[in-house]
Amino acid sequence: MTVKKQFSDNDYIEGLKINNDKILSSLYKKYYPVVLKYVINNNGSEQEAQDIYQETILVLYKNCKKSDFELKCALQTYIYSIAKRLWLKQINANKNLYRLNNDNNDENNIIEVTDEINEHLEKENQLQKMKLSLTGLGEPCKTLLEDFYISQLNMEEIAEKFGYTNADNAKNQKYKCLQRLKKLYFND
Repeated sequence: MTVKKQFSDNDYIEGLKINNDKILSSLYKKYYPVVLKYVINNNGSEQEAQDIYQETILVLYKNCKKSDFELKCALQTYIYSIAKRLWLKQINANKNLYRLNNDNNDENNIIEVTDEINEHLEKENQLQKMKLSLTGLGEPCKTLLEDFYISQLNMEEIAEKFGYTNADNAKNQKYKCLQRLKKLYFND
């Protein structure tokens, strides 16, 4: 009797980076049920769940191949959030309609996409706009803001990294960078 090896989240990430077939196969089996349940519970079919999962794994694979990729949550959470985003996009693309989930599964229960889905898509658009604004900001502001807000470095660490004389100078530079970012974001 052979015992199946349990892979850690890091094993999956590293395995995807080197195109390990065992990792990929295990990944498909382990997390597909989560995506299937989500899609089915949100008026999708098993076929749609398979398609969404394929796309989800492709997004994960592409992200793992990036040199700066770092998983900052549980892999299941990451996969679920990608699948959810993809499913919401697909719902929106289908003429802003979806079936109301109810007990009698009446085919006539089709209604417009809820405010929640539109809100999610609006937030996604805002995040994309912020990403473009950050890119347009240039260096060193882009890295400084990412270090502070994403990597959560403190002002002393930022001052040392960028060669500022002290934390107050780093804080002043961060303020200037934020003002430039706001200008870019709101003028687009």
